[in-house]
Amino acid sequence: MRRFLTLVLALVSLCLVGTSCSAPPVPKPRGYFRITLPEHSYVRYDEDGSPFSFDRSSLSKIVEARGSQSHDSWFNIFYPQFNCRVHVTYLTLTSQEMEDMAYEDDHTLVFKHTVAADAIDGSYYSNEEERVYAAFYNIRGNAATPTQFSITDSIGHIFRGSLYFYCHPNKDSLAPVVKYVDEDINRLIESFRWNN
Repeated sequence: MRRFLTLVLALVSLCLVGTSCSAPPVPKPRGYFRITLPEHSYVRYDEDGSPFSFDRSSLSKIVEARGSQSHDSWFNIFYPQFNCRVHVTYLTLTSQEMEDMAYEDDHTLVFKHTVAADAIDGSYYSNEEERVYAAFYNIRGNAATPTQFSITDSIGHIFRGSLYFYCHPNKDSLAPVVKYVDEDINRLIESFRWNN
């Protein structure tokens, strides 16, 4: 009887092994490298003659600065560790130009990403005492610029920024870095001051 049970168990085991090996292989889901993010720390950007100042991440550096006689300027806040940049544009406008185009341009630049966006979340910041009024947009999805913001004094100055990565946008793999840089942008907005 013992031999019979051993033989039956051996046959059952062979059948199970035979059927389990015939199942098609299933590929593992695609994964991403873990990104270890450092603690946030900030330094003050306050260049001589600059019409504004703000706190920027100590991981970042200001590059490609240029300007004109009217103090309009374009520069990047570059994050070498994350291979991304916040492209910044600063403009001085007349009150009529502000009324005619500035606010409309701001919304146009954000909402042209609706084709690639899953959603666009907007939030606003106001500091009456310092005349700092800001709009912050988080564009969820595979948009080219996952974060955009603008700061104005509502009289004649606009400071606008957009986050860009030097790679194909992939919301899943970039999400931790976008969240990290968004915190830096929020600090920039809250610490922003006009120098004139």
